[in-house]
Amino acid sequence: MVAIVTGSAGLIGAEAVRLFADKGMDVVGIDNDMRAYFFGASASTRWSQDQLQASLPNYVHESVDIRDVKALRALFGRYGTSIQIVLHTAAQPSHDWAAKEPLTDFSVNAVGTLNLLELTREFCPRAPFIFTSTNKVYGDTPNRLPLVELPTRWEVLDDHSFYERGIDESMSIDNTLHSLFGASKASADLLVQEYGRYFDMPTACFRGGCLTGPGHSGAELHGFLAYLAKCALTGDQYTVFGYQGKQVRDNIHSADLVNAFWHFFKNPRVAEIYNIGGGRRANCSMLEAISMAEQITGKVFNWTYSETNRVGDHMWWISDISKFERHYPNWSITHNMHQIMEAVIEGQSERL
Repeated sequence: MVAIVTGSAGLIGAEAVRLFADKGMDVVGIDNDMRAYFFGASASTRWSQDQLQASLPNYVHESVDIRDVKALRALFGRYGTSIQIVLHTAAQPSHDWAAKEPLTDFSVNAVGTLNLLELTREFCPRAPFIFTSTNKVYGDTPNRLPLVELPTRWEVLDDHSFYERGIDESMSIDNTLHSLFGASKASADLLVQEYGRYFDMPTACFRGGCLTGPGHSGAELHGFLAYLAKCALTGDQYTVFGYQGKQVRDNIHSADLVNAFWHFFKNPRVAEIYNIGGGRRANCSMLEAISMAEQITGKVFNWTYSETNRVGDHMWWISDISKFERHYPNWSITHNMHQIMEAVIEGQSERL
């Protein structure tokens, strides 16, 4: 049995590689370290690639660009129907970076996803296709929610019980400011759904909040907790962009996320979408994350504030994960917010 994992040296990809390999699968990783191109050498995932190749005898690494159809076709043709799952985690993941190179952003996020879907349909159409989408497909619609400002965070008003669990999949993705990154990911998200419905393929879009863990190569433009943890340890200045630092994110540990992927793989469905994140179990504001980092490291955090928020950024996002929990009742969140922060700080400290 072969598992194809794109973005295999990244945070989620590497976690999935280890899980699939531990389950006895042969894993083929596709990753050409474009993260270093996006965010600089300090964000390179080459260290992760080296770890996977050194520690997993059933892992094969392919330095292939997902925009290169010819190279992908050769790879898929080599493994054919032995491919049991395609997990697509590769992406250009930053709002701000997308605006610098829109053509690159769209070609990686949307066209790259289309390439993988079409080759999956051609060579292994019954293999579940799992896509790491994003909550940014909803654009800035969450900012229209009835929010109240509390001392350290924004929160939904108590009398709006519909959002007690967070935001579910019924939120519209239309008539909203997505950012170019959000638009390219929404395009990919719709393609994954369409291949599922039109061709009756087992596909799923996991619309993540903040995906995090000890294996994240954090950069200022992407990787909220990882970059914050790096600054907490080094003393480098960290900038909070807008909303008084009270913007809220839910955070899911990479191990919990790939475990959700495994559950879907074992019992796949057609054209599903799931909001996925830490939900009410694991979430924090920027200010709360800074305070937590100070407590764990014992260091005063060096940060400054910019009044200008990032374009399309959310003031409040907590994922309602109840749909996935209903479909897969044996899955659950196992890491709370403090455990996640400790793990991320430990992971960063090991690589400094």
